[in-house]
Formats: sequence, structure tokens, C-alpha cells
Amino acid sequence: MLQTFAYVRAGSLNDAVKQLDGPGARVHAGGTDLLGCLRDDVMSAEKVVSISRLDDLRGITPAADGGLRIGALTTIADLAAHPGIAEKYAALAQAAAVVASPQLRNQGTIGGNLCQRPRCWYFRGDYHCTRKGGDMCYAIGGENQYHAIFGGGACWIVHPSDTAPALVALDAKLRLISAKGARMVPAEKFFVLPDENAQKENVLAPGELVTEILLPPMPAGMKSAYRKVRARGSWDFAMAGMALTLTMKADKVADARIVLSGVAPIPWRLQAVEKLIIGQKLDAKLMTKAADLAVVGAKPLEQNAYKVAMVRGIVAEGLEKLL
Repeated sequence: MLQTFAYVRAGSLNDAVKQLDGPGARVHAGGTDLLGCLRDDVMSAEKVVSISRLDDLRGITPAADGGLRIGALTTIADLAAHPGIAEKYAALAQAAAVVASPQLRNQGTIGGNLCQRPRCWYFRGDYHCTRKGGDMCYAIGGENQYHAIFGGGACWIVHPSDTAPALVALDAKLRLISAKGARMVPAEKFFVLPDENAQKENVLAPGELVTEILLPPMPAGMKSAYRKVRARGSWDFAMAGMALTLTMKADKVADARIVLSGVAPIPWRLQAVEKLIIGQKLDAKLMTKAADLAVVGAKPLEQNAYKVAMVRGIVAEGLEKLL
């Protein structure tokens, strides 16, 4: 049964910030995750603040530096269909296109997709797990075929977003605002590992919300892509995935950012692999080395060791296809 709460529809961003400045307030954008969490008692709310009328937080526009500004209320469907994103930031367009189902892409927003709660069945179920303030991650000894192989520790969730790894790979920044003011956070620094805080997925403070995403200008010679492996062709979250950017100069890798999805509690950046290939010519031997290095440090649970081979294959295939 859905909880009882007050409902406020903010008329401006300042109004939204004021309404969210207090205990028990939750922001409502597309609502595709929030309402399910409230219904399942994953979290509680005394007040739900809708920002659906804030058109300033919607749309994709050029930024002053030559990049793009994406309002947090921009739908996932609009991201996937935007020609400028498809042309210059292909990884984001491809990631948006494989989020959930068409209905959810039309309703869900980019801000909500980044801030959604984990899909772990223990967290979503009637278990007082670590992420709910308990002292046990039930995935460690339970059904864990879709859980993390990197970065687990206190909690072995995987971050459910497809757009998050793409934004990290594209070196995006997020603008956050609260009653205390505004701040900019690199997408890579937005997400929180369980060993830092097992009850939070991101750095948002109470009452703070994402207002926009800023994509930097695309460097000359840069290409990007996103690959998602899932059990079914639609509706499923990633078993493993990869967002990749490559900047090539004179047949060598001038820069690279490689970020995994579906295998860690945060978008998992493969900095060691990036370091290996930068300055090198990508041939079959180097791509094999990169794929092997990508899984160094993986700690699979009893039922998800298949993800190790999956990551190795995704990395090798992704590098080859983006050349």
C-alpha cells in the first residue's frame, strides 16, 4: 500500500528548493522509481515535491563553451532521439536508447535515471540489509547472479543506470542545487561506493536535486559508444555493459575513457586499461591485453563469475568496433 504523504507541485526552482528543505521531503520528476520505492517501503516520505512544471529544467541546448546543456527533466526518449547527441555524443544516445521500455523512456527523466535506487531484490524486498541500515548484505550468501564483481565490500549492488557510465565516459558535470546554494560535481564524483557510505548511492545532500547535466565540447577525433548485455532484448537491466570514448591521432590512442555498467555499485572506470592503451596503436594483441587487464581485481560471488568473461569480451569487442 502506498504511504500517506503531502503532495506539493512547485511553481519555480526556488519554490522547489524551499519545499525540499526539511526532513521527509522527496523530489518527484518522472516518478518511475520514486513511487515504486514508496509503495514497497524502500524509503519513506512525509512530503513529495513535484518539479514537473519547471520547464527551465527541460530540454537540450548549446552551452557557451561549445558543449551541450541537458535539463534534468529531459526524458530518456528525448535524449535517445536528439540528433546532436547522436552525432557528437553517441555513447549517451545509445545508452538512452536501451533504458528499460519505450513507455518508461517516455516518462523517465535523465535526472531520475542517475538518481534511481538499486534494483537488488534484497534491498527492494523485506530484508533489513546493509543499505537499509542493517548489518548484513544478503547477496553475499544468497542469490547473487546479477550482483557486483567490483567495488562490493559492505554491499554488492550494481548501479542500475545506463546513462550514468556514458556521462562519466564523456566527462560530464552535474549541477546540483539546494537551499544552501548551487555546486558543480563531475559525473565521476557523483556516485558513492558502499565502503564510503553503504546507505547512499550518490553525493546528494538532503533537499538537494540535480538541475542540469553539462557535456563538454567533443575533442577532434573522439568517438564514443555504449554496449549493453542483458538477458532479454528489452526491459532488462545490464548484466554487464561498457561506455567507451576514444580519441585517435595518427593511428594511436590519444585519449580514452572506459566505464563499465552492471558490474559495480557505481559506474566502474577502467583507468588501468586506459593507461595501457593511451599512446599506443590498437592492434589485436593490445586489445587482448586490455581485455585481460579489465578484469584484474574482480571478485565474483558464487553465482556471477560469468560476468568476468563477459567484461573481457565487451572490452575487446568495444575497442575493435570503435576503431
